[in-house]
This record gives sequence, structure tokens and C-alpha cells, in this order.
Amino acid sequence: MMKRMILAIAIVGMAITLHAQKFGHVTSEQILVAMPEFDSAQLKVQELRQHYELEIERIQVEINKKIEEFTASEATMSNLIKEAKASEIQELQMRLQNYSQTAQQDLQQQSSMVIQPVMDKVRAAIDEVAKELGLLYVFDMSQGNPIYASEESVDMLPLVKAKLGVQ
Repeated sequence: MMKRMILAIAIVGMAITLHAQKFGHVTSEQILVAMPEFDSAQLKVQELRQHYELEIERIQVEINKKIEEFTASEATMSNLIKEAKASEIQELQMRLQNYSQTAQQDLQQQSSMVIQPVMDKVRAAIDEVAKELGLLYVFDMSQGNPIYASEESVDMLPLVKAKLGVQ
């Protein structure tokens, strides 16, 4: 009998504890794109992307020109010259491929560098609002993890946006 009483008290205690826990959810991606700092960071990345694309296009034009010259005069070239011209075209193609890969890596790195401070600011605001509301857990709906959010879960999106001063 005593064991049942203790078990019942434990179950009621757990139910009260679980009921007292507060959960929140937010879609950090929506906050991030609403921030003016994000727009300027995206603009910097876009400018860098355009710079790289122009250089890639310039190299591709150079390759195409060399291929046209090679094709137009191939019949009159000696084998030694043909090999040298073909080798030159291959080197340009490899240079283009290497440049493209390096540009893509640098673009990703630069993107992370300029966007990370904005993401840190969003995260700090989320943390502040969660503490103010006494939440134990906050789920980011942008990550796609929760498949259900109860009405009892606090939607922090408007509160975090207000804290950051964005719409």
C-alpha cells in the first residue's frame, strides 16, 4: 500500500513538473531575413559572386577564342604546334576549373563571415526573450525538427522581432 502511495505521489509530481515546463518556438530564418544587416551582408556576398563570375566568364572567353583559333588554323599547323596549342587550351581549362573551385570555397567562407554576426545577434535576442519568458527549451522551426507545436508552446517570433526592432 505504501509503495502505491509513493508511486502515485511520484506520478503526480512528475505531471506537475512537466506541466510547469515551458517551451517556445521560433523561425529564426524569418527573423534573419527581416534584419537590415542581413540585406547588407547578402549584398556583399552578391558583389563578390559577381566579381568571380566576371572573371570566370573572362577566362571562358579566352578559352573559346583559343579553341576558335586552333580550329581555324589546325589544318596548316605542324604536329608540334598542334600539341602546344592543345596543351595551352587544356591548361586554360584547368586554370578555369581551379579558379571556379577556389572562388566557390572563398564565396562560402566570406558568406559565413559576413552573415555570422547577424546570426549571432538573432541568437542573442532569442536567448534574451527565452530567459524573460522563463522558457526551458526553444525549438527553431527553420531547422525542421519539430513536427508539432502545441498552442501552449510560446511563439517567440513576434517578440524576438520586436526586441531586434524589425518587422
